[in-house]
Amino acid sequence: MVLSHHGAPAPLVPAPARGRGARRVTDLLPVFPWDRLEPFGASARSHPEGVVDLSVGTPVDPTPELIRDALCAAADAPGYPTVYGKPELRESIAGWLRRRLGVTDADPDAVLPVVGTKELVAALPNQLGLGPGDTVAHPALAYPTYDVGARLAGATPLAVVDGTLPDPAGVRMIWLNSPANPHGAVRTAADMRAVVEWARAHDILVVSDECYIELGWEAQAVSVLHPDVSGGSHEGLLAVQSLSKRSNLAGYRAGFVAGDLAVVRELLAVRKHSGHIVPAPVQAAMTVAFADDEHVAVQKARYAARRTALRDALESAGFRIDHSQASLYLWTTRDENCWDTVAWFAERGILVAPGDFYGPLGERHVRIALTATDERVAAGVERLKS
Repeated sequence: MVLSHHGAPAPLVPAPARGRGARRVTDLLPVFPWDRLEPFGASARSHPEGVVDLSVGTPVDPTPELIRDALCAAADAPGYPTVYGKPELRESIAGWLRRRLGVTDADPDAVLPVVGTKELVAALPNQLGLGPGDTVAHPALAYPTYDVGARLAGATPLAVVDGTLPDPAGVRMIWLNSPANPHGAVRTAADMRAVVEWARAHDILVVSDECYIELGWEAQAVSVLHPDVSGGSHEGLLAVQSLSKRSNLAGYRAGFVAGDLAVVRELLAVRKHSGHIVPAPVQAAMTVAFADDEHVAVQKARYAARRTALRDALESAGFRIDHSQASLYLWTTRDENCWDTVAWFAERGILVAPGDFYGPLGERHVRIALTATDERVAAGVERLKS
């Protein structure tokens, strides 16, 4: 499957000269949502006992020692690494896909390491040749970068409510996200298989963002590459995975994309030109991280304890938890505008993310991240009692 615009390689054309009337790239983009939260952040930080920041899902626990050791051991790296990644890294990833996700036909040749998956999400439509006249479908309640990636390519983003499918006309790519950010819902294998069959019937690439897949609580997510979803073929499918959450490697910028070998090879060819290369020490760290399951279980237990404490406190304070079967978030509401809820939390020195950051369907929810230290979570629990 080659996704260059209208089935042909995208021509190389010079960019128009920047003049007084020229459009800037930023004109294509929405306002960066986190800027709107700053006044509430200032309010929360003024609490006499300090802020409890539950707004951003950035890991706070130590990077596991065995991963840090691998990074340090590979620190003498004077030469350029390869875009494709070392064979041992791709084999480690394929082994993880087989062992942990049941992707029995995982092929190391169809694996490509990436410089953090946000970079890939934002760049993927452009790197696969999509542009004006093409549509990129994504969940209506979702990580904003799916929308941004389409806009950066000049394509049209299309928000789709879970459980529905868009008119396929013009759609070249559709994003899935399970477990989902922000609300933590998990899609069943049958539901995902229905999307895959629909997409294949219309020659649409399915890209599944699965960065929370090992963080299931009340349900276990399944990869789009699993035979129960893929039907035993990865044609027209890509899975995007990250080490940021499962291994506390957000600062390393370490992830991968895998699936349809033809699409992976097309991405590889483009990324060789653009120099999107995972640094050699990070590749060494990734190789170790994907081969080890013990540190994942330790970290998951930390998150489970924080989740239980926050969930109990929120429900005692009159909030309802919706979805949240997996991932690093609690999706909560007391049936009011999300910004009123944000303000209520900020008065107590707690910073949370308003649900409308992720689309209009989130306007009556807030997202509570589990990524704070045990001490800060305990402080937040106490404040929720007041």
